[in-house]
Amino acid sequence: MPTLLREGPYRFFFYSDEGDPREPPHIHVTAGEQIAKFWLEPVELQSSKRLRAHEINQLRKLVERHREEFLEAWYAHFEP
Repeated sequence: MPTLLREGPYRFFFYSDEGDPREPPHIHVTAGEQIAKFWLEPVELQSSKRLRAHEINQLRKLVERHREEFLEAWYAHFEP
């Protein structure tokens, strides 16, 4: 599971085995028991647990800021 970014307590990553059929490009975010998943095309919250609205908004901004590098890593990993 490649880690693409660490920002404060948050780790942004995707799993090497994203299922069959594979879901569209997305990024997982964790910080302890806090979890979120964002679609990348377009950036949209798919799910979250134990995160407050302001934390989700902060994470969305980080995902938007790093979207291009997340997509590049996704496609490099899954479609070499």
